[in-house]
Amino acid sequence: MAAQFHGSTPIQHQLLSPPSSASQPHLLIPLTVPHQEQTTGGKEVERVTKDLLTMASYDKAFESYKKALTTAASVAASLMLVRSVVNEVVPYEVREMLFSGFGYLRSHMSSQHTIIVEKKNDGFTNNHIYNAVRTYLATRINTDLQQRLRVSSMDENDKMMISMAEGEEMLDVYEGTEFKWCLICQDNSSDSSNGSGGPNEVSFEVSFHKNHKEKALKSYFPFILATAKDIKAQERTLRIYMTEYSSEWSPIDLHHPSTFDTLAMDRKLKQSIIDDLNRFIKRKDYYKKIGKAWKRGYLLYGPPGTGKSSLIAAMANHLRFDIYDLELTEVNSNSDLRRLLVGMSNRSILVVEDIDCTIDLKQREEGEGHDKSNSTEENKGEDKVTLSGLLNFVDGLWSTSGEERIIVFTTNYKERLDPALLRPGRMDMHIHMGYCTQESFRILANNYHSIDYHDTYPEIEKLIKEVTVTPAEVAEVLMRNDDTDTALHDLVHYLSQK
Repeated sequence: MAAQFHGSTPIQHQLLSPPSSASQPHLLIPLTVPHQEQTTGGKEVERVTKDLLTMASYDKAFESYKKALTTAASVAASLMLVRSVVNEVVPYEVREMLFSGFGYLRSHMSSQHTIIVEKKNDGFTNNHIYNAVRTYLATRINTDLQQRLRVSSMDENDKMMISMAEGEEMLDVYEGTEFKWCLICQDNSSDSSNGSGGPNEVSFEVSFHKNHKEKALKSYFPFILATAKDIKAQERTLRIYMTEYSSEWSPIDLHHPSTFDTLAMDRKLKQSIIDDLNRFIKRKDYYKKIGKAWKRGYLLYGPPGTGKSSLIAAMANHLRFDIYDLELTEVNSNSDLRRLLVGMSNRSILVVEDIDCTIDLKQREEGEGHDKSNSTEENKGEDKVTLSGLLNFVDGLWSTSGEERIIVFTTNYKERLDPALLRPGRMDMHIHMGYCTQESFRILANNYHSIDYHDTYPEIEKLIKEVTVTPAEVAEVLMRNDDTDTALHDLVHYLSQK
C-alpha cells in the first residue's frame, strides 16, 4: 500500500529477513522522506541495506566454519583411534614395512629428493661427513636471515662457531643448483614401545630436485668435504713435536708468527719456494702414478742468523703443517728412529737442524768388513744411529709409512755433508740462505717500522753491499729503538763500524 503526501516523495524499503526466518513474508515499510532530504535518506537506506547483507554473510560463514571444525575434530579422533588400534594389533615389523611403502610412493610422486646425513654411524661411531657438513654450513649461514642460531666454542681461546639450530632451514646454491638444508633432532627417550629408547638422534637433511641427484653425490658432497678440510686446516692450532724417551714425540702448541710476507730474503727465491710447496700438496695422484712416496726434501744451508728457522716456520704456517723437530742426539738406535717416523702424522714437516754437527754419523763403508753378529754384540748399548739408518728413514722403505710430508735439513756447512744425503729424491731443493741484501733490508725495515723509504736508505744500501751482515743482525739494530729515525741512524753507524 502506498500513501501520497503533498510536498514529499514516498519510498518503499524492503527489509530482508534473516536466514532462519526466510519462509516468513517480506515486510514493506513505507517511509516518507521530505523532498529536500531525499538524497541523504537514500544513502542512509543503502548503508543500512549493506550492513544487513554483511551480517547475513557472516552468519553463513560462521555456520560453515562450525561444520568444518566439527568434521576435522571427528576425523582427528578417528585417526587417533585407528592409530591406537594399529599399534596394539599390527606388529612393529609390519608397521615399518607399511611406512616404508608409503615413503617409497611419496618419493616417486615428488619431484624433490632428500639425503640424510646422520651424526652417528649405526648409532655409535662419529660420522665424518656430518662434521664436514656442519663445518661447511657454518661458513654459509646468513645471520640476517636465520632467526635461530647456535653458538659454540671448544675453550676460551677457541674461535666462536656459529651454526644452525634444530629445525632451522637454509638455502645453499652450488653451481646454479639449490640445496635446502635442515637440522633435524629426533627425541627417542620416550619411544619405548619397541625398546629403541635412547639419546636424541641428530642429522642434517638436504633436499633438492631429483634431477640433480648425481650432481649432489658425485660433485656437491666431495666439494663439501674438501672445503671443510681446508677450513679446519686453516683454523686449527699448529703443534711442534720434540723427541722424548728416545722413541716418542712430545707436543706443544706452535705460535711462531713468521710468514713468507715477513721473511727477509730474495723475492724470486721466496716465490720459487712458495710455488714448489703449492705444487707439492696438489700432486698426490702424480706421486702415486710414478710410484714414489708423497714427500719432498729441502736443504737449507748458509751462515747462522740468515733465517733458516724462520723459513721453516713460514713453511709450516703456509701449509698448515705440524713440525716434528728431530734431535738425533736423543735417539738411541735406528729402531727408535723408525718408531719416531711411524709416530708422525701426515701433513707434517720433519726438521733435523744442524745435521752436520748433531751426531757423528758413521759412513756406510765402515763396518762392512766386520762380522754382523760380532758387531751386534760389540755395539750393544752404544749409539747405533747410522747414516744408513738415516737414509732409510728419509728415502727407504720406512719413508713410505706416511703421506704429504716435508723433510728439512739445515746446516751451516753444506760441504761437510755426505753426498748421499744431498742427492735428488732425498734433498730435492737446495736453498741458500745468504747474508742481508738491499731487498732483505727493505723488508725488515717495513716489518719493524712500517716504512717503505727513508732518507738513510741510499747510505744503508751502499754499506750493505760492502759488508757482510746477516738479517738477524740488521733486525736486532732495528728493534733497539721505536723511533724510526733513531733506529735507522743507529743501523748506519753499526754498518760503518763493520
